[in-house]
Amino acid sequence: SPPPDKPFPQSISASGIVESISENTSLGLPFPALIREVKVSVSQQVNQGDLILVLDDRDLQSQLSTDLAELELREADLQRARRKHDRLRQIGQGPALAAADLESSEDDFLVATAAVAKANATIAATRQQLDRYLVRAPISGTILQINVRPGEYSSPGTSTPPVILGLTSSLQIRADVDEQIAPRVTQGAKAVAFRKGDSAHPIPLSFVRIEPFIIPKKNLTGTGSERVDTRVLPVIFSFTPASGPATYVGQQVDVFIEE
Repeated sequence: SPPPDKPFPQSISASGIVESISENTSLGLPFPALIREVKVSVSQQVNQGDLILVLDDRDLQSQLSTDLAELELREADLQRARRKHDRLRQIGQGPALAAADLESSEDDFLVATAAVAKANATIAATRQQLDRYLVRAPISGTILQINVRPGEYSSPGTSTPPVILGLTSSLQIRADVDEQIAPRVTQGAKAVAFRKGDSAHPIPLSFVRIEPFIIPKKNLTGTGSERVDTRVLPVIFSFTPASGPATYVGQQVDVFIEE
């Protein structure tokens, strides 16, 4: 078999980083909040919709209690207005009851009915807001990283996301090909990858796509001769983890692409 530095008679070398097949999903918060509970642990498998984080919702819970009390009050007003209206309708218009009194009781009944509907709408809106305090998994996958703890304060847009998850049953590698040799990469090209420090176990790769957008190089290997001012073409390959040395999301690899 060819040596690790020449897996093909002619090849292009690139640095790459391992990602989950879903390209890692970073969970954010809908608004700044205190973390009340973390419902998952690292490496845990979760399904779409599973509860991940519970945010501190004491203010809204208090508001909900007030809304429920208001509903009880409005329902009592409605029952009183209904009984009065029913009683006046039984009496009927005549010498003992003016038409205006009957109309007034009907108006009171309609206003009380609308007040109950408004109270129910307020409760529904508060409960909908409360649901935003429950951060759920947008996809099924594995919890890759947890960066918050109960009692910590977090907000949207932080550089470190509270939770990262992704699919690890299949993985992919984002290979950064230097723009100077990017034209030599072809659609459907064969490729293999080697983990850093492991030249004995090649990882066969399947071509996924070329992202047709040259970007500044972000993934650095740390070698002294590495250029950091270059631009690269992202080429995506996928593979299924096999038995043998483990491959981790975020791991750097050397990629060799057949010309």
